[in-house]
Amino acid sequence: MNIGEAARASGVSAKMIRYYESVGLIPAAGRTAAGYRVYSQTEVQILRFIRRARDLGFAVPRIEELLALWQDRGRHSADVKRLATEQIEGLQSRVQEMQAMIDTLRHLADACCGDDRPDCPILSDLGQGQPPAPVPRLARARLRASG
Repeated sequence: MNIGEAARASGVSAKMIRYYESVGLIPAAGRTAAGYRVYSQTEVQILRFIRRARDLGFAVPRIEELLALWQDRGRHSADVKRLATEQIEGLQSRVQEMQAMIDTLRHLADACCGDDRPDCPILSDLGQGQPPAPVPRLARARLRASG
């Protein structure tokens, strides 16, 4: 099948298929006499594997490790579990970081009156308490007109 058909069958865009090929995640595709890439069901299955791993947040280097383990029938499941456990820890860390961002923004939004006054604790926090440089009158007028 050609790259478009492989993309539809795997759920991976043609652009990403070319990228995965360029970084060696999938083998270089065979080519027709006209130079078009040709993919087999095996490559489509590998692409589905990659797509699922990406859906679970694995980075390309980790996917490379997972693919090697998937293709190694003598693998130890402990090696696969280690990668999954490390991924869980990384995702939990990212969730905690995002929760901290949500908490901070919620606190700032709650502290903001949201009225016609210019004082805004959200902007003060983003500017770390430093007032911005004055905006020329013409620029302020353009900002108001555009927003």
